[in-house]
Amino acid sequence: MSYAPSETPANAPLNTPVLAWTHRLTQLGPRFFTPLRPTPVAAPYWAARNGALRNELGWPDALFDNDHLQAFAGNALMAGSQPLATVYSGHQFGQWAGQLGDGRAIWLGEAASDQGPQEIQLKGAGRTPYSRGGDGRAVLRSSIREYLCSEAMQGLGIPTTRALCLVASPEPVRREEVESAAIVARVAPSFLRFGHFEHFSAQGDTDSLRTLADHAIAHHLPECHDRAALWQGNVHAALLDVVQERTAQLLAQWQAVGFCHGVMNTDNMSLLGLTIDYGPFQFMDAFNPGHICNHSDHQGRYAYGRQPNVAYWNLYCLAQALAPLIDDQDMTLQVLEGYKTLFPRFLGDAMRAKLGLTDDLAPESEREADWTLVEDLMQLMASEKVDFTLFWRQLSQAVVRQSQAATLTDAGWSPVTDGVLDRPRLLAWLERYTARAGHANLARMGSHMLHTNPKFVLRNHLAEVAIRQAKAGDFSEIDRLHNLLQSPFDEHPGFEAYADLPPDWAGHLEISCSS
Repeated sequence: MSYAPSETPANAPLNTPVLAWTHRLTQLGPRFFTPLRPTPVAAPYWAARNGALRNELGWPDALFDNDHLQAFAGNALMAGSQPLATVYSGHQFGQWAGQLGDGRAIWLGEAASDQGPQEIQLKGAGRTPYSRGGDGRAVLRSSIREYLCSEAMQGLGIPTTRALCLVASPEPVRREEVESAAIVARVAPSFLRFGHFEHFSAQGDTDSLRTLADHAIAHHLPECHDRAALWQGNVHAALLDVVQERTAQLLAQWQAVGFCHGVMNTDNMSLLGLTIDYGPFQFMDAFNPGHICNHSDHQGRYAYGRQPNVAYWNLYCLAQALAPLIDDQDMTLQVLEGYKTLFPRFLGDAMRAKLGLTDDLAPESEREADWTLVEDLMQLMASEKVDFTLFWRQLSQAVVRQSQAATLTDAGWSPVTDGVLDRPRLLAWLERYTARAGHANLARMGSHMLHTNPKFVLRNHLAEVAIRQAKAGDFSEIDRLHNLLQSPFDEHPGFEAYADLPPDWAGHLEISCSS
């Protein structure tokens, strides 16, 4: 199958530009990408349009008209766009995989927005030189999951690529079974990955490596110039430092909401510290630190509890890639040590916040005591296999109720304690917790907790219901979930079922890398 650009009339450019393009990535030159057009898809139609994101970016309504449907399907070119696919390499499941690249994502360009320059990619828009025998397509099932989870993470306040729209097509795509095609338009300030740097470092192409690093610093991470003062003026050591800090913050946020990425290969790690490449992800139901969400991860490399260490391993790979630029092995290792300090700090703050303990100026001894509280609770949650999201939300609500009572009572905690077998153990922990908090502080803490512990997350079964309905031609559940997940901390009366325990059939869902 050829990946050559289509020359059909359907691939012709639209005449009227609606975006102000900047295209800074193209300044890197041909070593970094291959220009090519998307491959047209049959009979495309809108499956979802993210008007909220379009408004945030200050982009015009015309972006979602029928002419631009053809552009987001890959059947036409947006006026002023410069489609291309980038090359990168990486480690997959801990093994060097060599050259990879955008195998089915085509970069349309970078456009000005109210949020600064934003790059647009079409995921599932056809074969590229980097498809490695794949068909370059994405299926409706996985595309719905990516569209919804991108926006769910945004609602939770977790850095992420965004989903602008979803286009579906009846065109058949063969995976384990024949499915239908879809294309997600993704938006981010940059789609640069650790793997982009690994690629040129592995080739010994230090000039290209330097060009890429300097591009990233100049256009996306200018804070590296100030950070360099900590590293004897070494701006590339500062680049690694900024990336490891962003990665540590991201991983702390993942762990705090029970999010499992599922495939943390180095080519799936964003240089900007964004959640990227939504494949076999899952928000945990029953809490299990060893939970493996990816049915293809037979060794459990990317289990929930291992994610922080995998992130460090990936940062080490990035450090190796940047080593020719930093040119100081001791300094490189010293930069990486920062992750070992920052991640526990970020995670500790995130978990303390889930308990309403928000004093950032608390002395270290108090933080350590709070972390003991957190660890003891997490061990209890794991032994009881409580529902992760529901437990934290019920605890938040119980704190609010107890704050309104004249005195604390065991009955006041019943919505939380009724869900465990070892009720005395949990009550003993709650006694320690309220002694630390103080009854007078519970109202303030409970209010904070309700804005920290979400009522709604994109559970697998919720996405599956939307997928099944979409396959039957009804896309309304996608919009319903999208609207709900934009404000996951709100109560949303009438939507209580979306916050309930998952049904029994949800335990049989298998999510893999097949998409």
